[in-house]
Amino acid sequence: MKYPIRACLVLSLATGGFAAPTMQAQDRPRARTLGVAPGILPTGALNAITDVPGVLVGQTTVVRGDSIRTGVTAILPHGGNLYRDRVPAAVFVINGFGKLIGTTQLHELGELETPILLTCTLCVWKAADAMVGYLLQQPGMGEVRSINPVVGETNDAYLNAIRERPITSADVVAALSGARSGPVAAGSVGAGTGTLTLGWKGGIGTSSRRVRVGDSTWTVGVLVQTNFGGSGGLLLMGVPVGRLLGRDGLSGAAAPRGPTGSIMIVVATDAPLSDRNLERLASRAAIGLGHTGATAGNGSGDYVLSFSTNPAVRRTAGAPWLDSPQLGNDVMSPLFAGVIEATEEAIDNALFAATTVTGNGHTAEALPVDEVLTLLRERQALVLPLPVPATRP
Repeated sequence: MKYPIRACLVLSLATGGFAAPTMQAQDRPRARTLGVAPGILPTGALNAITDVPGVLVGQTTVVRGDSIRTGVTAILPHGGNLYRDRVPAAVFVINGFGKLIGTTQLHELGELETPILLTCTLCVWKAADAMVGYLLQQPGMGEVRSINPVVGETNDAYLNAIRERPITSADVVAALSGARSGPVAAGSVGAGTGTLTLGWKGGIGTSSRRVRVGDSTWTVGVLVQTNFGGSGGLLLMGVPVGRLLGRDGLSGAAAPRGPTGSIMIVVATDAPLSDRNLERLASRAAIGLGHTGATAGNGSGDYVLSFSTNPAVRRTAGAPWLDSPQLGNDVMSPLFAGVIEATEEAIDNALFAATTVTGNGHTAEALPVDEVLTLLRERQALVLPLPVPATRP
């Protein structure tokens, strides 16, 4: 099975013009449609973080000249005033070699009062400032004197001239104001435009799971910005694909992302959870990450942010009491399983969707889907027939 390749011009929202045709757009199916479907739980309708009610995603892809390959991805728990109508949230640190803004207050209060932004390492402060400026101009924010922006990153310096800090306020505003429900673009887009994963082109990926807890069904959705490495190379469905294809993720031009590197994982659920159980949920995403071959090396910034969109557990700013129904500890296991599966598949989707990108004097090759499928088929690792989401991004 071959996938047609065609040159495309990529719109740069930073300049309002078109960039040089240095990237390739490919008609690349998502992993699940090809039989790469980890776990046993059903997905949501879109197999995306936006299957969680209320969640919106916006992305700005910034491509300029032959050296700028970066972007912004925004995740909103709901479309209202998040500062006034906050959601319980948590952060879990797998390895803390990174720049994640806003975590001390998030950890202290257990609540999220701004959208989550993902971007490149040296752009986090510009992105945070732009988001604060944008939010302060929104209705009902005229008297606000303090706000806690949450911004995460991975380092895309291999493909992107990161020292130019190319993200602008317009890029951030476009991602925030353009956030929508529905399908989520994956691969070499938004904050994943210039990222690498285990020797291949990485990017943005997403997935979801539906889980039964007692007599209720809840959704767990995951979005990832993949830029990580590992000592043994890529694993897919338990098969050491990286090693079999000669990319062990350690060194060399063929594997530019070695055991270091980073990942941002955003977990959303509509289950009514406290911030304490959201932290427990976030910690299980590390298991899904490990299933793909990551080793969270010393130089890796690996973070998980989690939140609940359930209206029953929202927190009104200044409210003197918190009195809301929450799921108890003893029923958390199905949600743990859901986040493990969704994290693994979100990473798989980032790799399968990513296209070959040339920038900053380097090229990161897309995952060779045909070769990968051959290896998985030989080892009887493909899952068929598959439950395919009703709408594929």
